Amino acid sequence: MSLLKSLAASAALVMLVSGSAFAHEYKLGGLVIHHPWTRATPPKAMAAGGFATIENTGSDDDRLIAVSTPVAGRAEIHEMAVNNGVMTMRQSENGFAVPANATSEMKPGGFHLMLMDLKQPFVEGETVPVTLTFEKAGEVTVELAVEKMGAKGMDHSNMKTMDHSQHGKN
Repeated sequence: MSLLKSLAASAALVMLVSGSAFAHEYKLGGLVIHHPWTRATPPKAMAAGGFATIENTGSDDDRLIAVSTPVAGRAEIHEMAVNNGVMTMRQSENGFAVPANATSEMKPGGFHLMLMDLKQPFVEGETVPVTLTFEKAGEVTVELAVEKMGAKGMDHSNMKTMDHSQHGKN
C-alpha cells in the first residue's frame, strides 16, 4: 500500500508542477495578461509586434495607455484597420480598451504593441521584457515569448517554465 501512496503522491506532484510550468500569465489587480508573445525577427529588422490577451476580472473598465521596453528605441500601442479597402496601421491615440468583466485581444491584424528601432534581433525560444502601463491598474513587466517568424499565434507546445502569476500583486 505504501508503494501505491508514493505513486499517487508522485503523480499529484507531476500534475502540479506541469500545470504551473505552462502558466504564462501575469496578474495586476483585476487584470490578467495571458500568453504575451512576439515573433522572431531577421537580424537587421527595425520593428516587431507584440500580442497578448488581457482579461479584466474587475468591475471597472481600464485601458492600456503606454508600453516600454529596453530592447527597442520606441514602443507604442498600434491599431490596424481596413479603410476603403486599404489596410492602415497607426498609433492608437486612446490606448487599448480593457472593459470590465471582459477579455480583449491584441493580435496580428488588429491592436498590437509596436516595438521600433530594435536594439537586437528577437530569437525564437527567448523572451523579450515589456512594461505595460494601465490607466487604473498601474504597471506590470511581462516577458513576451518569442515565437517563430511569421507565427500567427503563440505555440503553447514549446512554452518554457514561466509562472509569473505573482508579478504585480499588491
